Amino acid sequence: MPRKHLLDVNLLVALTEPAHQHHRAAHAWFSQSGKDCWGICPLTEAGFIRVTTNPAYRPQQRSLAQAIAILQSLKAYPRYCYWPMRASWVELTAPLAARILGHQQVTDAYLLGLAIREDGVLVSFDRALRFLAGEEFAGHLQILD
Repeated sequence: MPRKHLLDVNLLVALTEPAHQHHRAAHAWFSQSGKDCWGICPLTEAGFIRVTTNPAYRPQQRSLAQAIAILQSLKAYPRYCYWPMRASWVELTAPLAARILGHQQVTDAYLLGLAIREDGVLVSFDRALRFLAGEEFAGHLQILD
């Protein structure tokens, strides 16, 4: 059985926004292997809604109802699994603490910690996550090009 994939916010946005610079790569990954066992968590849901409803992000503002409808349509895909947040930030990021260098890694560290705890894989375009994972947790991270 394939490992579960946790999509980060940027990948989720790229998957649903045709104008996103990584839209093609996101779709290629999803159609080849991502849809086999994938999901999102409350942080990635909230991040998706925050980004895609921001009037500065899109020329035509998306309503909250539209963003929620997009998420609901994604959740209808077979093999979707929801990743609940059952542990605190401190608990999940403890294995990564020595490599968390600043405030911009707070969410990434939580998502990677969640992937580690659930024996899954965090999928992202963010190459900086490789340092956060280190060799020890590299198997819980997939960086798309």
